[in-house]
Amino acid sequence: MYQRILVPVDGSDSANKALVAALQMARDSGGRVRLIHVVEEIAYLTGYEQYGGYSGELVSAMRQAGTKILEDAMAIARSAGSEADSLLYDKPGERLAEVVADAAREWNADLVVVGTHGRRGFGRMLLGSGAEQILRLSALPVLVIR
Repeated sequence: MYQRILVPVDGSDSANKALVAALQMARDSGGRVRLIHVVEEIAYLTGYEQYGGYSGELVSAMRQAGTKILEDAMAIARSAGSEADSLLYDKPGERLAEVVADAAREWNADLVVVGTHGRRGFGRMLLGSGAEQILRLSALPVLVIR
């Protein structure tokens, strides 16, 4: 069974569903969960350059929001009675999937559990699919929860 389960969280309903599934798996197998949140660059959506195009206040707000997301996810983990820890990743120049794949490798995770919004068509084309990118880059099994 999986003993080290990595769960990227962003505060969305789909990420929280993935978290609950991962916590159940960890509890059933005596494993542990690591929650991560990746502070993503807005440049991928806006075209602005890496943090040079952002005010210091925006970067600070993005980090604070990430910290709050992790705190909320840890509260879910504590209420489930599962062993968990959390990390905020702020790696300028790296995309979500790269950071998740690196974090899983560095922590020696057995499994990545990720939520998907299930977007299709134009919405998926515009926003991309973080879950799909993680699937492509991860050397580990990835469980996608819709």
